[in-house]
Amino acid sequence: MIFEHEIPSKSKLYFGECAKIKREIENTCAKIMDENGFEEIVTPLFSYHQHSSFEDEKRLLHLHDEHNHTVTLRADSTTDVVRIVTKRIGRTTSSKKWFYIQPAVSFPTQEQYQVGAEIFDGSFEEVVNSATTLVEKLELKALLQISNMRIPLILNEKYGVDLELLHDTNIEAILNLDLPWISKLVRIHKAEDLENLDGIPADIQSELMLIKEMIAKIEYKSLIIAPLFYAKMRYYGSLTFRMFHENELLVRGGCYAIENINAVGFALYTDACINQKMQEIKK
Repeated sequence: MIFEHEIPSKSKLYFGECAKIKREIENTCAKIMDENGFEEIVTPLFSYHQHSSFEDEKRLLHLHDEHNHTVTLRADSTTDVVRIVTKRIGRTTSSKKWFYIQPAVSFPTQEQYQVGAEIFDGSFEEVVNSATTLVEKLELKALLQISNMRIPLILNEKYGVDLELLHDTNIEAILNLDLPWISKLVRIHKAEDLENLDGIPADIQSELMLIKEMIAKIEYKSLIIAPLFYAKMRYYGSLTFRMFHENELLVRGGCYAIENINAVGFALYTDACINQKMQEIKK
């Protein structure tokens, strides 16, 4: 039995102070992004192409249009922004910096509000500094984590390290691997740890040096390095970053390529930001 006041699981309801904070977050982000040269875009909730971005279509909510063509609800904004800007409105604008404030929905009834940005032909440090600017202006507490997806992929492809060990952060099992330099890699957390990489294979060293180069260009000070971080992300395949506070993810982004378009982007998760603001109010 479904009661009159019930809402579907993982759908969102905002009211009172919570709704006010949500509006303030979105207004602040929109103002900052506009001041920093980003154009705003709001993509359709319905799409013919979302399925091409997901290996497992079970996450998508399927419908049909008036001609019985399959459409899905927006489950990811990045791919639609790239596709629409480059294929539909590209001739009418020269902007390479775009932001959006909109929800993504996935099966069965999950809503995720976010502020996102995409920069075509942008740099990693540019997108990280854009995201951290928002976090600082919103007065949020967050730790910035820098990673490079190429490192776990190299560990898997060339040195036989099971990606599940990295995904689960099974440090004990990783240290027991027959790789004499793995303990040194595990212990890299700060910029100073990248000063001496002796013993680490050259192919991994080059990816670590890329992290070092980027860190020197990032203005945010509360920062750690996680060279072994691995997540099954749809399009990020090189430098990535996350911002979190007390294990709650606030921001995620990095470098990616979609349909031969190289770009950088991030998503700031509105609900996580609201939660932190609400907790501060309760103290």
